Amino acid sequence: MTAAKSFSITTPLFYVNDVPHIGSAYPTIATDAIARFQRMRGYDVRFVTGSDEHGQKIQRTAEEKGRTPQAHCDEYVDSFKALWQRLNIKYDRFIRTTEVRHAAIVKEFFQRVWEKGDIYLSQQKGYYCVSCEEFKDEKDLLDGKRCNIHVTKEVEWRDEENYFFRLSNYQAPLEALYKTNPDFIQPETRRNEVIKFVEQGLRDFSISRVNFDWGFPVPTDPNHVIYVWFDALLGYLTALLEDDDEPTLENAIKRWYPHHTHIIGKDILRFHAVYWPAMLMSAGLELPGRIFGHGFFLDNGVKMGKSSGNAISPNVLLDRYGADAMRYYFLKEIRFGQDGSFEETRFVNILNADLANDLGNLLNRTLKLAAKNGGALVPDIQVLGIPDNNPLKEMGRNLGDFVTKSYEALAFHEVCESVLELVRLGNRYIDEQAPWTLYKLGKSDPKKHQEAEQIIYAILESVRLAAYLLAPIIPATSTRIYQQLGYFIDFDDAALIDVSNLFQTHSTWGILESRQALGEAHPIFQKLELPLDEPSATP
Repeated sequence: MTAAKSFSITTPLFYVNDVPHIGSAYPTIATDAIARFQRMRGYDVRFVTGSDEHGQKIQRTAEEKGRTPQAHCDEYVDSFKALWQRLNIKYDRFIRTTEVRHAAIVKEFFQRVWEKGDIYLSQQKGYYCVSCEEFKDEKDLLDGKRCNIHVTKEVEWRDEENYFFRLSNYQAPLEALYKTNPDFIQPETRRNEVIKFVEQGLRDFSISRVNFDWGFPVPTDPNHVIYVWFDALLGYLTALLEDDDEPTLENAIKRWYPHHTHIIGKDILRFHAVYWPAMLMSAGLELPGRIFGHGFFLDNGVKMGKSSGNAISPNVLLDRYGADAMRYYFLKEIRFGQDGSFEETRFVNILNADLANDLGNLLNRTLKLAAKNGGALVPDIQVLGIPDNNPLKEMGRNLGDFVTKSYEALAFHEVCESVLELVRLGNRYIDEQAPWTLYKLGKSDPKKHQEAEQIIYAILESVRLAAYLLAPIIPATSTRIYQQLGYFIDFDDAALIDVSNLFQTHSTWGILESRQALGEAHPIFQKLELPLDEPSATP
């Protein structure tokens, strides 16, 4: 496949100091939806996720629990992989920053930047948040010298010798980047935050630490450990190596590089939108196409997470409602890029209304009509004979193009709402046209029978199109719909080989084949019920 047809996208590399929570699942679901969509379009996709495993925070936590940092990381990495499997996350590479191959990439990259003259030794003084693994300006701290991100954690005073990266050298190049490529940082609110930060003047940042050893040693001075953020960002490069590649930068960038999109939380925006492009410029490497900073899950205005003690376990929600329910709600009800909150009652109501009632019941009742009146076959009609002003045809014929643009813009709420608009129109259409009455009249009037057949076809085709366009978000539900419509397609196939060459046809309205055998009608999405108790926080 040509380079023009390749597409690489990443989640953050999650800091594995505890089990994953909703805030970890959210960007991974979004990234998976985009990766699935691009595979459906025929792109050669490299979907990267993984774990950030070095740093003092992990070393301290491991020591408190009486085990080695590596054993500590191994346990939590397994919990992430298990959750991704339950959420139907089809990643291509899970990179761990403790891998030997990653050490080689970090060493080579450091050497490039060192030879560029962008690394030097100096003294660092200031308040340090171990949870963030970064120094904090005093003006940004909360009362009691608490971190403004990890609001329950007090910062520590540090006075130590570190190696520094000359970030100040890249003030003008970064400002030029943001000006000439306004889409580099998205959404616009995040872009404005970064521009404001950079305009205040960039200071060099330390890229080494002392007094602990859980990390890669600085190649030029093994008494220092490479700063966890400098190390972790390079995981995006290591993840592009093939299994049999020698771990070199040349091999890492030969196929999928540069990344099309990095999806990250807004709390780590500065590292990705300022430090990362400056580091790549220093090393002489191309920049990614887009940095997208999504919002937080909030609980009473506070970021939902472990350190705040308000995290909800995604495994609890999966046990109750399943993967497609979580995937759909998170991407439809929270505009990607904005903060959002999780309310279980609303969660259940939305899923029941959209997927069980609007989409599921429409398919179910239409399939039963087709089975009763047409021998469980797609009606035998000519699609071109359906008038252009048929409301379903009129809405459906441009829907694929609109949804494609929405996926590309990471506007998942637009994808879901526009598709559901077609489904809701289908429900109104079947009620208004009453094909069951036309079938009865058709026993003596063939024209009435033909009218009913056109109505049934238009609804089945609209449900099919809805299922196809929602497949990256609710793959299991879309598979059930397609199979009841007589297709042998599994949208939950990791490679999606069977559907990658179908996008141009299946994303358009009017391709359901006449007299195709239909499956038996079964509920495609079971109605959800609220539990008696509230969702429990992760222990």
